[in-house]
Amino acid sequence: MDLFRTKDISRTVAGTKNRGLAKTLGAVDLVLLGIGCIIGTGIFVLTGVAAARFAGPGITLSFILSGSACGFAALAYAELAAMVPVAGSAYTFAYVALGEIVAFLVGWALILEYTVGAAAVAAGWSGYFAGLAEAIGFRLPKAFTAVPSEGGIVNMPAVIIVLLLTALLIQGTRESASLNKILVTVKLSVVALFLVLAVPHVNPVNWEPFLPFGYKGIAAGAAIVFFAYIGFDAVATAAEECRRPNRDLPTGIIGSLIVCTVLYIVVAGVLTGIVPYGQLDNSEPVAFALHYIGINWGSAVVAVGAICGMTTVLLVFIFGQSRVFLAMARDGMLPAVLAKLHPRHKTPFIITVITGIAVAAISAILPISIIAELTNAGTLFAFIVASVGVLVLRYTRPTARRPFRCPAVTIIAPLAVVFCSYLLANLPLLTWKFFGSWLGIGLVVYFLFSRRHSVLAQNQDGSSGPKLIKAVPVGAAATDPAGVLRYSTTGMRGSGKKLSRRRLSGRRP
Repeated sequence: MDLFRTKDISRTVAGTKNRGLAKTLGAVDLVLLGIGCIIGTGIFVLTGVAAARFAGPGITLSFILSGSACGFAALAYAELAAMVPVAGSAYTFAYVALGEIVAFLVGWALILEYTVGAAAVAAGWSGYFAGLAEAIGFRLPKAFTAVPSEGGIVNMPAVIIVLLLTALLIQGTRESASLNKILVTVKLSVVALFLVLAVPHVNPVNWEPFLPFGYKGIAAGAAIVFFAYIGFDAVATAAEECRRPNRDLPTGIIGSLIVCTVLYIVVAGVLTGIVPYGQLDNSEPVAFALHYIGINWGSAVVAVGAICGMTTVLLVFIFGQSRVFLAMARDGMLPAVLAKLHPRHKTPFIITVITGIAVAAISAILPISIIAELTNAGTLFAFIVASVGVLVLRYTRPTARRPFRCPAVTIIAPLAVVFCSYLLANLPLLTWKFFGSWLGIGLVVYFLFSRRHSVLAQNQDGSSGPKLIKAVPVGAAATDPAGVLRYSTTGMRGSGKKLSRRRLSGRRP
């Protein structure tokens, strides 16, 4: 049963107080962090791909379906994030609610989500960058802007932007959040400009047939564009760096999701209303749409906005991945050295560098469609577990403090599970094979390393402090007439401090 041992909520929260992450984020920062991650590749790239290949003009219904699934999951996330304001998102939630092995698999899935998600965004970023360069008369060679399966050698723009943002994230969360605010403002302005320019050119004829691929196309499209919504999960990963997590985390999660869902539905409707859906299967559909109706200058502006938009998504994805890694390393699920913070910037720099290199490598050689589908699998799995977790905690820990309570939890949580399971079932078979293989690798890592090295394995009482184990009396001290118990220092994990004679002897003051 040690596979399902859980962490104590109060000790988990208390254990973060002296771990060094600076608390610099407020409610506005978190909402913008969510928007920064949600509005990007989904609206500037995947909207066109999903419409052309899966849903046609019915892509608006796909966004509604995905948004509903995420809305239910977001309410569950908001309750859990306010209860357990600790880095790690769904991984941490699963650890306190469902047990260690479930938490590990969720964390392992989140690693897949953020790493390949960031790679997908980097690939989309590269497509818009190459298009903008060509618009100003500088054509980049295909060999260095396309992946091997698309006739190139390496996607170099994707690699460069990933490495630059990795370096920025090492500098600090405040600096990254400041850049995010600027870029979010730019991209929201560009989305507004697109709507102003495009709405007068909407032709209802382009919405016919509305469901060219049938109702199955709506579900298939929703499973793909679900990738667009995962930004609110990244808000939860920033819990430890939030100044007032009990209030600001629910605001950031729910607020960013509402704003972005409305924008997705409106943009998808306008996009398919001005361009026949079959022509939207390209890496820059929004810019292409304005070019299609003859507004070339607007196309260039949208390309700039798309680049800014995807830059923020990429920034937040790498940030979220590093925080999940950090939480798992702290718990002993991964090597403890990964949790080391930069002595000056107080950021998990080792993890951030590893994440950046992995993202750069994947974006350099894999096509965006495969990457996005893998991201969705990991995300949907995490959402399902978090939704189950919030319901379980209502019964197992009914007296725990809940600054935010999910309304009608016995209805909302099961709906989140049903919706997310439905979308997961509609992912392609190849995606299931990749995801199953990834979880299989994770189980090997867990049983060979994580199970024996986890903090809870070292400290069976569930505390995060040093483990004190009753020792065999040694030497003459064993005849101590007071009969004082003595303890060993086994389980002191890197504290670097010597225990006092009083503590070693177990004497009370």
